[in-house]
Amino acid sequence: MSDPSPLDAVTAFYQTHPISEKQILDKLAAQGVSPDSVTQDILQAHDQDHYGGTDANDKLAQRAGLSAETEVLDVCCGLGGPSRYYAHHVGCHVTGIDLTVSRIEGARRLSEMCGLGDKVTFLAGNALDMPFPDAGFDVALSQEAFCHIPDKPRLLVEIARVLKPGGRLAFTDILSTPLTTPDALVRLAAEMTFRDLASADNYRAMLADAGFDVLSVDDLGAEWRDILIDRLAMYRSLKDQTIDRFGPAHFQKWDSAYDFFVSRYATGALGGGRFLARRI
Repeated sequence: MSDPSPLDAVTAFYQTHPISEKQILDKLAAQGVSPDSVTQDILQAHDQDHYGGTDANDKLAQRAGLSAETEVLDVCCGLGGPSRYYAHHVGCHVTGIDLTVSRIEGARRLSEMCGLGDKVTFLAGNALDMPFPDAGFDVALSQEAFCHIPDKPRLLVEIARVLKPGGRLAFTDILSTPLTTPDALVRLAAEMTFRDLASADNYRAMLADAGFDVLSVDDLGAEWRDILIDRLAMYRSLKDQTIDRFGPAHFQKWDSAYDFFVSRYATGALGGGRFLARRI
């Protein structure tokens, strides 16, 4: 049997991710929250599958200058936590796109559940070939997702295509550093589906080539080091649920992979960045 394609591997990775629609609903049920009483203010404590939670959303929204009139694209939106957050707290309409169909379906159900079905739209699709017309969005946002995409120059050109002239791209991503070894990159690709990790300088060059002015780059490596230690502990707290859904071998495989990933931050062998760029 041949190895799965990089995009198929990403889909498989997120279909067995510890954070899922079911895990979110189980957590709400354990807190005594019934599906018909879920609000966005309740849901946002559980559906933010990125580093830094709602504080990270606020920083990205501030950098991008979101307002109620902004037409927003959430690239690789997953279960739609940030999309719902922006729609609820800023008042903008958000369109999310993600490769994994099950997460798009979950994003739709969770949005209807909390009363935001008219403020967010979710589509299953490939960020390298998006089903949107040219110049349709004011802002594109993404959080820790481009690391999974193998052709980042093509991705950035595609985002530039769907942004209006002067439109903003604000995103965070996992970055390589001078201490990232080739062996680590091979392991991270196999276990975490990270493809062709870019450095901050790589992104600056690729953004310029794609037709963007780079406005700011924030170094998040030290901040994420502590966040990821807590995140690993959170995943381990879901051990019983993960084993119940996918078996003990899957939990052990995930735990080993994530422990290796987190340990790279302690040595500076991985970094993180927040980028803001404007389409020329």
